[in-house]
Amino acid sequence: MEDTQKAELFERTSIPKAVLTLSIPTVLSSLVMVLYNLADTYFVGMLQDPIQNSAVTLAAPVLLAFNAVNNLFGVGSSSMMSRSLGAKDYDTVRRSSAFGFYCALLCGILFSVLATVFRPSLLVLLGADKSTSQATLEYMRWTVTCGAVPAILNVVMAYLVRSEGATLHASIGTMSGCLLNIVLDPVFILPWGLDMGAAGAGLATFLSNCFACLYFFVLLFVRRGRTYVCFQPAMARPRKALVKGVFGVGVPASIQNLLNVTGMTVLNNFTAVFGPDVIAAMGIAYKINMIPMYIAMGVSQGLMPLVSYNYGGGNVPRLKKAVAFAAKISLGFMAVAAVFCFFTSGTLIGLFMKTKAVVDYGSQFLRCMCVAQPFLAMDFLAVGVFQACGLGRYSLLFAILRKIVLEIPALYILNYFIPLYGLACAQAVAEVVLAAAAVAILLRLFRRMEDEGTPLDPRRHRGVS
Repeated sequence: MEDTQKAELFERTSIPKAVLTLSIPTVLSSLVMVLYNLADTYFVGMLQDPIQNSAVTLAAPVLLAFNAVNNLFGVGSSSMMSRSLGAKDYDTVRRSSAFGFYCALLCGILFSVLATVFRPSLLVLLGADKSTSQATLEYMRWTVTCGAVPAILNVVMAYLVRSEGATLHASIGTMSGCLLNIVLDPVFILPWGLDMGAAGAGLATFLSNCFACLYFFVLLFVRRGRTYVCFQPAMARPRKALVKGVFGVGVPASIQNLLNVTGMTVLNNFTAVFGPDVIAAMGIAYKINMIPMYIAMGVSQGLMPLVSYNYGGGNVPRLKKAVAFAAKISLGFMAVAAVFCFFTSGTLIGLFMKTKAVVDYGSQFLRCMCVAQPFLAMDFLAVGVFQACGLGRYSLLFAILRKIVLEIPALYILNYFIPLYGLACAQAVAEVVLAAAAVAILLRLFRRMEDEGTPLDPRRHRGVS
């Protein structure tokens, strides 16, 4: 019965209904995750202390680095699972999930140990100085030293559950932790509660991630026998074809996030020169800009199981229609969001901090950032298709183009010609170029699929075993 329902959604449901069924829960989850990311900034901002707010901003690259592991084993394993489902290779589906889970667990432990041992050097690398290092350290104690494992595992498990088309369950798990974090933040941060400041935000994040992990463990226990997600240690044993399939997608996705961390670290070091007000303003503007960005990412991630399944099954026409429909809704939303953010930038920044300098700086930063939003939609969609089809080399190419070739050099150049404000324009420069490249590569890829078929088409190629 469970297999019939999966096949119905992936193979026969109308394209708009299938895309929306898979994407809406993921988008809602992304929206809640944005609120979760904004909660720390909002409630710490209520303290009206730029140093406490700067601590959250400066630690952000480390938390973003978790996504390198999430993408390596979450995106990599889930792509392999969905492609194998389409090819009816159920043994590989189970092995992919077990391999991804245990590798993520080990990496989370390693991340926590290394970040703790090299903490003094890490604080310097992040751009913390004498005024901000203590608050940043206290925030990272909960989010990194204690929180790396649950933060990574809950995201990876969401990917594994989503790979079977169970996007609603994946989203509920993610949202449960996010909503708990929003509830706990004011209690731990504000003077009327525990008055812990940035450290309280970190503690709330740690507890919420633990709760999300618990949800997924209970869900998979209840659904045992009706899910291909497997945690048996024996099934996690590496096999050449399995490792190649997971890492072929996961490594480029991981590198992409490591480059994002590098870009954010460079940006923070540039802004740190201008003082805590500018650091806080840039951090707030960046997180507001993440709202539409996460929605576009949610559409892309929700689409991935549908694309992977039909790629594995060799149904190229259905794959193309799904991508075209997702592009329409994502581009339309991002265009509206960009206009809204541009004309309400000052009001949006003021929701988080009332300090005049922070509002003035932040509103200008946000106006520059929102120009990139429509182009981001096409970029995210293309990368999602590449990952879904196991074409890691294309997503790696985009990651290198975005950060190494375009955005990081733009930070240096624009800051030289337009000091400070040029920093917020670097992303837009990169995304315009990438959006044009995305359209060109997708069109070429679809033509090749139509002419040659897909490697996992069961009519041409046997699945991995």
